[in-house]
Amino acid sequence: MASTHDHPGEQAAQDPIKLIAIRDTALSVDEVLRAVGDDAAGGTALFVGTVRNHDGGADVEQLGYSCHPSAEDEMRRIAEKVAAEYPVRALAAVHRVGDLGVGDLAVVVAVSCPHRGEAFEACRKLIDDLKHEVPIWKHQRFADGTEEWVGAC
Repeated sequence: MASTHDHPGEQAAQDPIKLIAIRDTALSVDEVLRAVGDDAAGGTALFVGTVRNHDGGADVEQLGYSCHPSAEDEMRRIAEKVAAEYPVRALAAVHRVGDLGVGDLAVVVAVSCPHRGEAFEACRKLIDDLKHEVPIWKHQRFADGTEEWVGAC
């Protein structure tokens, strides 16, 4: 009798990267969730990054994201790395650029895997690596009139 790990659904999908994009329009959680739907996935983990109203003790009024032309390719490279490390059935990541207000979605990522633990771990690895490695910068404007540029995702 074959073990449950021999079932094809327990393995990574052949082409698990379903959606990678950088957009200057509003992001959709529903679109990302639809992209990672997979009948063999028992767990789907989703991370939604939103613009908060403060940073470092200062009130944030608005921020803008900009990116290097290679940013989307870097997102794909990181997605491929995560898909190679975990049994990913489906993966999606979208990031917004342009001016955003408090409460706007800045980044949405999701990963589907055969089991919940793998999905959580893969999603965390995906967002953490995107934040640290993709050339996307944040320009924050504060209520007191000051502003700053920071590397961000």
